[in-house]
Amino acid sequence: MAKRDARVVALEALYAADARGEEPDPAGLPARSARLVAGVGDNLGSLDEEIAASAAGWRIERMPVVDRNILRLGLYELRHTDTPVGVVISEAVELAKTYSTERSGSFVNGILGALVEDRSDPIG
Repeated sequence: MAKRDARVVALEALYAADARGEEPDPAGLPARSARLVAGVGDNLGSLDEEIAASAAGWRIERMPVVDRNILRLGLYELRHTDTPVGVVISEAVELAKTYSTERSGSFVNGILGALVEDRSDPIG
C-alpha cells in the first residue's frame, strides 16, 4: 500500500474513533495504516497539547473532527517518523483539501508550519 493510501486509511480510522468518542484502534488495518493509527493513539495527549498550543484561538475540541485528526496524523509523522517535513505538510494539506472544508488546507498548513518552526531542534 502506498504511503498516501495508508494515510487515507489511517485518517478514516482516526476520524471514526474520534467521532464515536473511542480510542483509535489499529486492529484489522493494513500495516502502514495500523502503525500510524497506533502511533497517534499512543501519543494522543502530547499531540493534542502541541496542536492546541499552536492553534491560537482554537480549542482542540472545537476544531472540525477531520481537521483535528489530520493535524494529529501530520504531527505524529513529524515527531515520530523519518518522513521529510515538506512531504508530511504537503500530504496533510492535500488530505484537508480533499476531505474537509475549503479553508482547511490553509488552516492545516498554518498549524503544522508553526509546529515545525516552534521546534527548537531540527526535524528532518
